[in-house]
Amino acid sequence: MPNLALKLELRRRSVDKVIYQQALAEGVHPLLATIFAGRLNQSSPLISTLIESSLNQLAAPDSLADLPLALQRLKQAWLQGETFGLLTDYDVDGITSHVVVYRTLTELLGVPAARIQSLIGHRIEDGYGVSDSLVDRILAADKLPDVIITADCGSSDELRIARLKAAGIDVIVTDHHTIPSTGLPTSAYAVINPTRQNCHYPDKALAGVGVAWLLMSALRSSLVTEGLIPEKTPKLSFLLPFVALGTVADCVSLGGSAINRALVRAGLQIMNASNDACWQAFRQLMGVHQQTFTASTLGFQLGPRINASSRMADPYDALRYLLATDLTTAEQHLALLDSDNQQRRTVEAEMVQAALQGAEQQVAAGMQSLVAYLEKGHAGVQGIVASRLVEKHGRPTVVLTPAADAKHLVASARSVLGVNVHAALQRIDELYPGLFVKFGGHQAAAGLTLWKERLIDFQQAFEKAILYQLGERKLAPYLLTDGELEPSLISLETVALLKKLEPYGREFEAPVFEGVFQVAGLKVVGADPVHLQLDLTLPNVVSRIKAIWFRALPQAGAQLPFQEDDQVRLVYRLEAQVFRGKTSLQLMVSYAELIKIA
Repeated sequence: MPNLALKLELRRRSVDKVIYQQALAEGVHPLLATIFAGRLNQSSPLISTLIESSLNQLAAPDSLADLPLALQRLKQAWLQGETFGLLTDYDVDGITSHVVVYRTLTELLGVPAARIQSLIGHRIEDGYGVSDSLVDRILAADKLPDVIITADCGSSDELRIARLKAAGIDVIVTDHHTIPSTGLPTSAYAVINPTRQNCHYPDKALAGVGVAWLLMSALRSSLVTEGLIPEKTPKLSFLLPFVALGTVADCVSLGGSAINRALVRAGLQIMNASNDACWQAFRQLMGVHQQTFTASTLGFQLGPRINASSRMADPYDALRYLLATDLTTAEQHLALLDSDNQQRRTVEAEMVQAALQGAEQQVAAGMQSLVAYLEKGHAGVQGIVASRLVEKHGRPTVVLTPAADAKHLVASARSVLGVNVHAALQRIDELYPGLFVKFGGHQAAAGLTLWKERLIDFQQAFEKAILYQLGERKLAPYLLTDGELEPSLISLETVALLKKLEPYGREFEAPVFEGVFQVAGLKVVGADPVHLQLDLTLPNVVSRIKAIWFRALPQAGAQLPFQEDDQVRLVYRLEAQVFRGKTSLQLMVSYAELIKIA
């Protein structure tokens, strides 16, 4: 999170006047109309569908390309007692997809657990997707699956899928990542991916778990229609909490997709009413003040813990946690995830510090992209480190570490608004064939495996690919805000008003405001004493405003960035804090600038 060591440009979101007037005409509060008009464009879904998003807006899966093929093969496997393999990515999207498919097969369709093989690759040993090493293990097993369902991966894995097909295994790909320029994986039995060109599903922004849920919903409906399972067989709404978790954690669009908003909103409602062991365990871990799940809870608290499992250790701990049927088991596995997350934070801090040194040299040289090779880095933390560099320097970033194969490097890429990192990698692959072992991803994030000896070639090619997209533009770090609030709107009533627009997420970010305050008091707080608790005042306002600025200091004991009675410009969010049954307003500060008075 930015602090005073780095001066950032503050940019107010541009407000689309047409959308603003449209929102006012629909009876939306002026502040909410401003929020909408700062995030949406005129091709976005109707404002009413975003505010009142519900499952009624969900498009049926019938228009998914290859759906009839996939359903026919899955019904055959179910009827003939074949063995299913579930091959999913190891991140939150992949793990939640795994849960959705597994629970549909076992709980709704009665498939014995013995007929289901969980095939999740290890981030370090296997890398992303349908990797060669994972395929090696599948083919070396005593019992081969008859049909494999992938989730959140597979679109870029033709060569590996061909090996599985040659062994007599039918592979049904479900995915949401961009189809490579070489085309669909032709060896797959079916490819369910809304981003493929001949797919007419109306929403291309689904997460992998959303695609998997649609396929399982279609399978359940098809079996009911054919009289193969009772009509009273439950629909898959009970699995929507997992869809919500995977959707939020994978940072797919919540502004341009009414369907994603509907899935997340419905999932959160069910999650908050659920007594499933995994949700109970997380409520207890977070304490009495964190009983209600929000998109923020999923994105910043639960999601990172599940991701940490695959980053630092065994992805199956996360799967066991989400599938736990009793509270004790859920608590045991959640404790492991929490421990992994603490370890991840330590490793992350060390890697960020190492990566920043080289990044600052590249920025000083005028480069518009950053490439950091960390010889002693942990592959599981690359994406987070890349995101930290993007936050600080405002440039598309690739972080590389050694792979299990000594001839390779593995990497995660993260981008900035207006730069498509997958398109950049695609251009490199076309201009420099053979540079990549493989790559995949989408506009904002990607993963790749690179020949180690081509590192310098890649850095140069990545810079050229980014410059090709930028044209005359230059990149720099900045913070977007929704402008200043009138003093009367810095209130709990505004917090309640802004909740009407939840869920917030990518392309529909939570409102962030800026304003000038006087510091009436400040103190360092926290077990790790780098956080600042502030008392603030405004002109002509008697009452003080409480605020907290997490990670305000670079390290414990550092000099305070400002003193009592100083004037500061803050960037902040409004939050309601509950303590001993009393609710009060608190500003969550993300950036501050000292205002020097002449």
